This record gives sequence, structure tokens and C-alpha cells, in this order.
Amino acid sequence: MEQSKKNTGLYWILFLLTAVVFGVAVAKHFEYLTLILPFLCTFFVKALDIM
Repeated sequence: MEQSKKNTGLYWILFLLTAVVFGVAVAKHFEYLTLILPFLCTFFVKALDIM
């Protein structure tokens, strides 16, 4: 089977952006911190091309 390289650059950018948002939310004691976690984890998994 032929394996093609997927372009994951956009997912890396989204992951880093979400990580920054998560860091700011932790620093500011954001009440709904757990709402950011699904986006952070999803973009990380997509960036590593696990799914």
C-alpha cells in the first residue's frame, strides 16, 4: 500500500494557539477551563496524525 504524507501544519498552528489560550485561562483562573481541553487534545492528536 502507498502511504501519503498528510499536511498537518494547520493542526500544529491550531494546537499551539489553543495551548496559548489554555495557558492564559490557567493564569487568569478561568472558571470553564475544561471547555478548552477537548480542542487542545483533538488538535494535538490530529497534528501527530494519530487519527
